[in-house]
Amino acid sequence: MIKITLPDGSVREYASGITPHDVALSISEGLARNVISANFNGTTVETVTPLTTDGSLVLYTWNDAEGKKAFWHSTSHVMAQALQELYPGIKLTIGPAIDNGFYYDVDFGENKISDNDFKAIEDRILAISKEKHEFKMRNATKAEALELYKDNEYKTELIQNLEDGTITFCDHSTFTDLCRGGHIPNTGIIKAVKILSVAGAYWRGDEKNKQLTRVYGISFPKQKDLTEYLALLEEAKKRDHRKLGKELDLFTFSQKVGQGLPLWLPKGAALRERLEQFLKKAQKKAGYEQVVTPHIGHKELYVTSGHYAKYGADSFQPIHTPVEGEEYLLKPMNCPHHCEIYNAKPWSYKDLPKRYAEFGTVYRYEQSGELHGLTRVRCFTQDDAHIFCTPDQLDEEFKKVIDLVLYVFGSLGFENFTAQVSVRDLNNPDKYIGSVENWGKAENAIISAAKDKGLNYVVESGEAAFYGPKLDFMVKDALGRSWQLGTIQVDYNLPERFDLSYKGSDDKLHRPVMIHRAPFGSMERFVAILLENTAGHFPLWLMPEQVIILSLSEKYEKYAKKVLNLLENNEIRAKLDDRNETIGKKIREAELQKFPFMLIIGEDEEQNGTVSVRKQGESGKTNTSMKIEDFISLIEEEVNKTLKQF
Repeated sequence: MIKITLPDGSVREYASGITPHDVALSISEGLARNVISANFNGTTVETVTPLTTDGSLVLYTWNDAEGKKAFWHSTSHVMAQALQELYPGIKLTIGPAIDNGFYYDVDFGENKISDNDFKAIEDRILAISKEKHEFKMRNATKAEALELYKDNEYKTELIQNLEDGTITFCDHSTFTDLCRGGHIPNTGIIKAVKILSVAGAYWRGDEKNKQLTRVYGISFPKQKDLTEYLALLEEAKKRDHRKLGKELDLFTFSQKVGQGLPLWLPKGAALRERLEQFLKKAQKKAGYEQVVTPHIGHKELYVTSGHYAKYGADSFQPIHTPVEGEEYLLKPMNCPHHCEIYNAKPWSYKDLPKRYAEFGTVYRYEQSGELHGLTRVRCFTQDDAHIFCTPDQLDEEFKKVIDLVLYVFGSLGFENFTAQVSVRDLNNPDKYIGSVENWGKAENAIISAAKDKGLNYVVESGEAAFYGPKLDFMVKDALGRSWQLGTIQVDYNLPERFDLSYKGSDDKLHRPVMIHRAPFGSMERFVAILLENTAGHFPLWLMPEQVIILSLSEKYEKYAKKVLNLLENNEIRAKLDDRNETIGKKIREAELQKFPFMLIIGEDEEQNGTVSVRKQGESGKTNTSMKIEDFISLIEEEVNKTLKQF
């Protein structure tokens, strides 16, 4: 008999050799029908894998993220089989599940693939799926694996890096693939599939290697799910921040300036500035001090911090000065600079905490194929801050940062989120710096604070930064997509590496604890997500322009300018459209530009000292006539409704 521990903490005894499916059946028939994958003692297994030792078991259905991962990974195998049948002679490489669906990287050789081929591929995948082939794992020796893939240099390279005795294959139908596991019971569960796109991808992500074709797809257990997903995709296209950013004149890119280097246009720069001032005001109330650090730093600074060892390959090439052997780097992180600011003078425990904040621009060399609008760029500005405190102050300071993050989310309409406690991967200790003791203290501090603040949180192993665990805020947008926005990290390691200290009440030197935090994260990425979440309809307090005044003709231009001056004197951002165009055209263009309010000025308004108010999106409704003073009060009330007080 073996003992199986379930997620609720209950322990059940079963005969050795029982499968996850049979464990599910012992709980309920409904669960057994729906379970599609499992995890045993931290390893993903199939539902038919025999369990022969005591351990912890988690059962996954389609509704679980890990269940979807197994579903999509399995479909990538079926797609690979379909591609091999439709395009003889191709060479398969890797085909993982991703956040939404899966892909397979393929060397098509002389074969060509285009959008016109997608339907044939989908039809073949569904035909294979209907045959209900089981996914079966088996072990293979290194020699057997190399023999199977003797004509595929990509698989051969992967196998050469594996140890004999650890190599496994997955078989279904007539198809075999090198695979570590994690599949659904059989192909019959796959009921709907869509090939989404093809793109170029370098083998192993290295631009020096051959470019392959990456085939993206997604699959579902019901056709209804696919239909709903495709509708969301269409809505996502309308909300694409690259499209909206161009339409609203917020930002642009230039090949001459360089890939991944955004240029902020006047409206976009104003929006960024407003976001900065919003957070700076809250930070000042919370006791932060603003600092400014250079865009470059001596290479040794990042060697000391550990960033060079971890991110050196992703940094821009060193900047060489006229002095031989002297090297500088474009700043990849702000924290080493802030450590040196702290180190500029001695501190007492009475001086702490010290809270340094900076909107600091950092630089990282992303591969060109990974660049994507504002969400993946080569230079970005972080709303960075670092708090240096005593161990006794850590809990209170961490909770104060949580309050600040929640204030930011509340003022910007992000209400649906989960807090993720990102801890180290105990199976890969080499990924991290610092002592096991300090890691334990930091992780416990985060979990304790999350509990005390009543956050809905989950613990994710392996998601910590290399120098410390963190609390990440995973926000769901209007389309149900999850984004990581806002992060708080506890760090015992950088204070050690930079030899930071303060004099305690015992007159001895002690190490401070360091908290890293960024409610926005990257300003560029935050604006992109905010743009897509709101479809360009930002909260009124944030809009670059809140009101547009539309005069019916040039006869009313004088009164229109008077209204404009009154609004501007009350710090309302307004614009006058006095072009010689029809009022219908002006209204349509104002709608496209997302102006929250339109004020229409004509004879009645001029005579009565009023404005005719039209709200964005209310084209079928009658305009409301009101005094200018009442409209100003309306704007102030609308702003106060969304802009929370910190």
